[in-house]
Amino acid sequence: MQLGQRPERGQRKRGARHGENVGLLGRGAECALLDQLIAAVRMGESRVLVVHGAPGVGKSALLEYAENSATGMRVLRAVGVESEMELAFAALHQLCAPLLDRLESLPTPQRDALETVFGMREGMPPERFLVGLAVLSLLSDASEGGPLLCVVDDAQWMDRSSAQVLGFVARRLLAESVALVFGSRRRAQDLLGLPELEVTGLKAADAHALLSSVTHVRIDQDIRDRFVAETRGNPLALLELPRELAVTQVAGGFGLLDADTLPGRIEQSFLTRIEGLPKQTRLLLLIAAAEPVGDPSLVWRAAERLGVTPATVLASGTDGLLEFDVRVIFRHPLVRSAVYGSAKEGDRRAVHLALAEVTDAQADPDRRAWHLATATAAPDETVAAELERSAGRAQARGGLAAAAAFLQRSVALTIDTSRRAERALTAADISLRAGDIEAARRFVDIADRDAQSEFQRVRAHLARGHITFAAGFNNEAPLMLLTAAQRLEPFDMDLARETYFIAWGSASFGAANRDSLMAISRAMRELPSPEGRPRALDLVLEGYALLITDGRSAALPTLQRAKTALADHPVQDLLKWGWAACGVSALLWEDRIMPDMPARALEEVRTAGALSELPIYLHALGIPILLSGEFAAAAALVAESEAVADATGVPMTQHTQLLLTAMQGKEAEAAALIAATIEEAGASGQLNGVASAHWAAAVLYNGLARYGLALPAARATQSANPIVSQWALPELVEAAARVGDDTAARGALEGLADAAEPCDTDWAQGILARCRALLSDAAAADDLYREAIERLGRTILRPELARAHLLYGEWLRRDRQRAEARAHLRTAYEMFVSTGMEAFAERARRELLATGETVRKRKHGASTSDELTAQEKQIALLVRDGLSNPEIGARLFLSPRTVEWHLRKIFTKLRISSRRQLGDALSRGEHP
Repeated sequence: MQLGQRPERGQRKRGARHGENVGLLGRGAECALLDQLIAAVRMGESRVLVVHGAPGVGKSALLEYAENSATGMRVLRAVGVESEMELAFAALHQLCAPLLDRLESLPTPQRDALETVFGMREGMPPERFLVGLAVLSLLSDASEGGPLLCVVDDAQWMDRSSAQVLGFVARRLLAESVALVFGSRRRAQDLLGLPELEVTGLKAADAHALLSSVTHVRIDQDIRDRFVAETRGNPLALLELPRELAVTQVAGGFGLLDADTLPGRIEQSFLTRIEGLPKQTRLLLLIAAAEPVGDPSLVWRAAERLGVTPATVLASGTDGLLEFDVRVIFRHPLVRSAVYGSAKEGDRRAVHLALAEVTDAQADPDRRAWHLATATAAPDETVAAELERSAGRAQARGGLAAAAAFLQRSVALTIDTSRRAERALTAADISLRAGDIEAARRFVDIADRDAQSEFQRVRAHLARGHITFAAGFNNEAPLMLLTAAQRLEPFDMDLARETYFIAWGSASFGAANRDSLMAISRAMRELPSPEGRPRALDLVLEGYALLITDGRSAALPTLQRAKTALADHPVQDLLKWGWAACGVSALLWEDRIMPDMPARALEEVRTAGALSELPIYLHALGIPILLSGEFAAAAALVAESEAVADATGVPMTQHTQLLLTAMQGKEAEAAALIAATIEEAGASGQLNGVASAHWAAAVLYNGLARYGLALPAARATQSANPIVSQWALPELVEAAARVGDDTAARGALEGLADAAEPCDTDWAQGILARCRALLSDAAAADDLYREAIERLGRTILRPELARAHLLYGEWLRRDRQRAEARAHLRTAYEMFVSTGMEAFAERARRELLATGETVRKRKHGASTSDELTAQEKQIALLVRDGLSNPEIGARLFLSPRTVEWHLRKIFTKLRISSRRQLGDALSRGEHP
């Protein structure tokens, strides 16, 4: 329903005076639901509702009922318009325009995001999730002054960017005194899963009453029943269809309809009325249908260009199909679609050309470009260039779907084949980034077909490799990217190197087999040395290639240089390929610096609002945090990752959660998660995910002293990427030694020595000494265990140190040195309990019992904070560490008011009354 449109005639209960809101004919249940919604929002809660149903069924009337019920509340409205579906954030701007004076109250990244997408400033295109968070904060801030009702009608015609953002906001509303109500003909993709109200036809009695209000002849009851049945009680059909039928047709039951064609018949009824209007009036209706803004001045200026004069049209009238007020208003959206759909192609082009000519090229260049494109039948470089510029503006605002649409139309209108290939390449890239893989493939095919140079053909091949990789992990993508990188070398060596790196990462961390990884690494080794000082990327590239082709000893010097270069490298560049470079410090066994790069990248991602990148770096930080024994911190990262996945729809990696539950020794939970990950990751070709699950299983079963299960799990990791296989080697040595498989144990120790010996760090040498002790004679084992404890004691890796004490204590007990065994076993037990490693703690306790010591079984950190949900605990930890409500909201995709709502619940559960008391209320050692 357009702004200002009245509800369908005849639906309001008879006896209602103008301005009263006494309900709609036959809609008692629907009105009651809307009344409850409004009442809840008045009480400080948030509500969301998607009202959907067939055209003409009365959705817009219900939305107007909600608005009339919201007395004393602020009401914001937006309307989806079919011809504006390609204009990024058009519907969102309609909704938020009255609130733009509040932008200063938002955190800077959120304010900048909204100003950018609304064209108020220039800047980097923000991610839609940051835009969504900004809109959530804006609505929350506006609701501080009183309850807020947001109504979006014809949501099926919202532009995709607006639909994605409002769908995001709808899922995050909780305690903001905001209602968000959509009216839509169908369940829109971006609104699926939200509370909904399906509006169907009126019940028989109400339908008969409505039919009687518009028929003034006697109609047999059977005919009346049939008319009601075949319209399915659709109010608009009951109001409009009798108008197109002669009195004798209605009374005799002729001209009735097939219910399956009801929308078409309603449109046809409007067309019948339209065809009876004068030619100039019909042309005015077409201009209004093609002009989405509803600006009377714009419509009349375009009309004058086509020879339509106001005096002539207004004298004959429009039969109630179109009204001119503050805005141009159609009787119903079906009138607009009927007018536009039935028009001749030549007439439509003429109307769009007139509208383009009267649209301000400075104030509204994108809508002008779209009118020109629609008016153009043959290829036209001028129009194609206009569309290309519009795509650039849409992309700068973060409207990737709109940018893709502009570029796709630009390609169709481009004459020159070389230029068409360039535009098709850009269209493929933007379409891929917008999530439309099929469109990306189509435009890569066009680019490949029209390419006029080898460089264009190579870039088309590169784009095809990116599309294949994005479509799912498979063995094909790494080799496609390898070929693209090789073909790029003569044209753009920097781009070639970045492509090699992506190919290596996709092979190592994704799906390719060892032969593919070796082929990519060998090709990387053949690259010429970079001119001047090598970049961090160049050093990482060379180090990774050497790692595969020549082994760790050969790669070590280059990886050391890469580590130094990465420490000083601009973090913004790391976001392009840092997900793969995070492994450098792990390969070097650098425990203290391993969290540094992902922590830097994570902070940059949060600041920039690149929220879809968050899961990558949350995982990259989560593993080193876990290895250091900070389980609460790791759990907070997992919770944040889950919040990201829930808010963005971007799947979260399970690796941190897998290892956390395994190290905690939660057998049932860990085993289920491991099995599910192996199945899901294996089905999608994510071999690194499968290997990570096996690594977690090896840790779990070694902790439970079920070495027969730990051994095959650890073995299954050795075909994975170098980092996972390296970390799993100590598990393989321990499990094999415990089951007496000397060959497997010594083979694993040899592999561990190859990985650790070249690295003179306490982590590397401590783990190596601990594993060597498992396979050494008595004299050597004692010295090796002591060396392991000394070296690991200088690291931040508390779990590894505790395991060294445990293994040494077990060895001492078997060697009948019970007194010294008790000391190490007691140390291990206390460390395991304090860390939360329950299975390993139980293993240490059983060993202590075997020495004759009585040990009371204890669990980790029971406290009043255990009453909190995972999200409440995360909020409490962040508050304790000094973050404000807006900062917490930005991190967890919540509004500040929702954070405050959670905080009140936290205070109640912890029996405290202020933020200052959280430190004492929470368990010691928990960190976000």
